[in-house]
Amino acid sequence: MIGAELPTFEIRPNPSPASDADRAAVLANPGFGKTFTDHMVTIKWTEGIGWHSAQVEPYGPLSLSPATAVLHYAQEIFEGMKAYHCPDGGVTLFRARENARRFVTSAARMAMPAMPEELFLESLQRLIDIDRAWIPADAESSLYLRPFMFASEAFLGVRPAKEYLYCVIASPAAAYFKEGPKPISVWVSEDYTRAAPGGTGAAKCGGNYATSLLPQAEAIERGCEQVVFLDAVHRKYVDELGGMNVFYVYDAERTIVTPELGTILPGITRDAIATLARDLGYTFVERAYSIDEWRADAADGSLTEVFACGTAAVITPIGVAKGHSGDIEVGGGKAGELTMKLRQALLDIQHGIAPDKHGWITRVA
Repeated sequence: MIGAELPTFEIRPNPSPASDADRAAVLANPGFGKTFTDHMVTIKWTEGIGWHSAQVEPYGPLSLSPATAVLHYAQEIFEGMKAYHCPDGGVTLFRARENARRFVTSAARMAMPAMPEELFLESLQRLIDIDRAWIPADAESSLYLRPFMFASEAFLGVRPAKEYLYCVIASPAAAYFKEGPKPISVWVSEDYTRAAPGGTGAAKCGGNYATSLLPQAEAIERGCEQVVFLDAVHRKYVDELGGMNVFYVYDAERTIVTPELGTILPGITRDAIATLARDLGYTFVERAYSIDEWRADAADGSLTEVFACGTAAVITPIGVAKGHSGDIEVGGGKAGELTMKLRQALLDIQHGIAPDKHGWITRVA
C-alpha cells in the first residue's frame, strides 16, 4: 500500500544455532548453495493490509497448503546478491539498491506487490546482523543472499494471489573458481529458446530458469558447461546464457558489444561492467548480435574475447561455442586480457580492496 508504514521486525534467535566448530568446518569448504545460516527473514503481504509480520527467525521448513498458489501458477520472483568480508573486518553489499529496484520490476511483471526498497534493504541488514559470523573471509568468498517472494494464498484459480510471503535466506559461498577462472565452452541451442518479446525474460523469476534446464542438460551432454540461447523470433540473435549475460570484445576498435535489453535479464553485474569498460577507455555497445557475426568475426580475428557475467561467477571467460553448425573458438580458447582485468577490478571493488568511485558499495557492518 502506497505510503503505508513499514513493519517493525521481530527478532527470534535460533535456540540451537550451529556450533563454532560446525560453522568453521562449513566455512573451510562451503561450496555454493549447500549449507544455510542459522536464520532467515520472513515478511507477509496481505491484500488490504500491505506488508506485515516481519521476522528474523530460525532457518527451517515452510508450512504450505497443497493448494498454495505458487505451486500451481508459478507467481514467484527472486534475487541473488552477496555480502563481502573486507580487509578492515567490515561487511559490504554490492549495488544492493539496484537489486531492490529490480525486485520491484520483476514483481510488477508477475502481478505481485512491490516490496519497498527500504524494507528490502533492511531485511538484508537484519539477517547479516544476526548471522555475520557465517561470512567467509577467504579471497573471493562471500555470503550469498537469496531474497525471494511467492504467492502464498491457498486457492485454485487463475488470478493474482491476495497473499504473498517474502523470505531471505543466506548461504556461505566459496570462490566460484578455486584455481582461478578457466575458459568455459558453451552450447548454442537451436532447438530451445529462453524468452520471447512480451514474455518474462526481463524478470528474475523461477520459470525462466526452469525452461533452461533441459537445454542446459543438452549442453552438458555435449561437453559444455553452459548453454547460450538465440532469440525466439529469428533464431539468429544471441539472447543470453542460461544464467549469465554475454559480451564480445573487439580490442582493435576498443569496443565491447552485448545483446540489447528487452527479452534478457538486466544484470546488475552487466551494468557495472559497462561502467568499468568505459573507465578503461572502451566503447560499450548494446545491440542485436547474431551467431553468424560471432562466427565470422572469430574466424577473421577481429573478435578477440568473449565472456559472460553473473552474481555467482562474477566474470567467466568463454573459450569456444559449440553447435550443430560447428565450433567457434575465440582467442585461441584462452581467457582474454581485458576479461581478466575487468574481473579483477570488479572483485577488488566488491571486497573493499579498490576505491569505490561509483558509489556501488553499501557498508552494512
